[in-house]
Amino acid sequence: MRKNSIRAMALGAALPLVVLTACTTTDPSVTETTAAPGTGAPAESSPASQEWFDQALYDAQFEQRSATFEGNADQPYLQYIAGDMTDTTEFASSGPKKVCFANASISNPWRQTGWITMNQQLKVLQDSGVISEMETRDAKDNDNTQIADIDYFIDEGNCDGFVISPNSTAALTQAVERACETGKPVVVFDRGVETDCATTFIHPIGGFAWGIDTATFLTDRLESGDKVVALRILPGVDVLEHRWAAAQKIFEDKGIQAKDYFTGADPTEIKKIISDELATGDVQGVWMDAGDGAVAALEAFEDAGKELPVMTGEDEMSFLTKWKETGIDAMAPVYSNFQWRTPLLALEKIFKGEQIPAEWVLPQEPILADELDDWLQRNEGMPGGHYAKFGGEDLPGYPEVWQQRQMP
Repeated sequence: MRKNSIRAMALGAALPLVVLTACTTTDPSVTETTAAPGTGAPAESSPASQEWFDQALYDAQFEQRSATFEGNADQPYLQYIAGDMTDTTEFASSGPKKVCFANASISNPWRQTGWITMNQQLKVLQDSGVISEMETRDAKDNDNTQIADIDYFIDEGNCDGFVISPNSTAALTQAVERACETGKPVVVFDRGVETDCATTFIHPIGGFAWGIDTATFLTDRLESGDKVVALRILPGVDVLEHRWAAAQKIFEDKGIQAKDYFTGADPTEIKKIISDELATGDVQGVWMDAGDGAVAALEAFEDAGKELPVMTGEDEMSFLTKWKETGIDAMAPVYSNFQWRTPLLALEKIFKGEQIPAEWVLPQEPILADELDDWLQRNEGMPGGHYAKFGGEDLPGYPEVWQQRQMP
């Protein structure tokens, strides 16, 4: 079994973190597969899924789906499940602080939405004198680049606090540990690493919860022997691997034939995969470990003149809109995008010397059919790449900044 990531992952994305998230890309060399992401060949996922499956973590996240969260429900980005707290009095000091952010990427809509939200939160904290600046380095989905980025910040020597959204789990562990050794606060969010040295690890409930929600939804509507095509972005990221490990377990227990592929989140590849599967027989369900390409999957059914499947996507607006237009039986799992606010708000508390959760577990609630119209209305006018539960409605620039989607 793979060593657990930070604390109870220990599991932006990711959610999130956290995670997922959702919604990620990284170096495909981290785990062994028979096909590189985007080749459209089936992934030999059983060994990898068994490696990533953790029964204790599965059980914990199963229970956390119905947990009571501390804090104001109107501020879900500050809520958390009660647990161990970190004493941060050693970091308390006055004056604005420089934050150094090592980001995995902004290469997909989920990360782009979060990046916009994070920068609007930054403006608030700059105006209030908490943060002087946030120097950001974008690894563009490359482990080696992000390791070099973190080492650059360490060598630079003028970071008052680190924020790290790891590109992949194992590869970034030592770099995160080096950041911890500086004696400055380190906030990891979205995806985990294999160390518990960070001041806090921020993420939605996690990948197992996502997998449980989605696979249960599908199996409740399908019969033993039905076929599900599982569309996965790529291997090696804890939250994504956990999503599939949980779903695969449930599919196997229910007798569902689930065939999974790595897609690289490429809509053309997704269409080809679905078209090829439909050419060999009926497909009753589609499972996705991230919403990118969900519309392309449905379009493949439409192009083939086939009955639309039972499906899980994500809270990306393009999927929610397509769901409404087609009337399919669907749900939208969520790897809470509002987690991109939480690292900066956590640093605000750290610089004040306030206690914060050692593992900061944020709410993660899927969108169900009876909530679809409400979330579409709340996000009216938002582009297809926007995420409905982004949680930034109270920030400056709303809604124009998110509608324009201009990367800071």
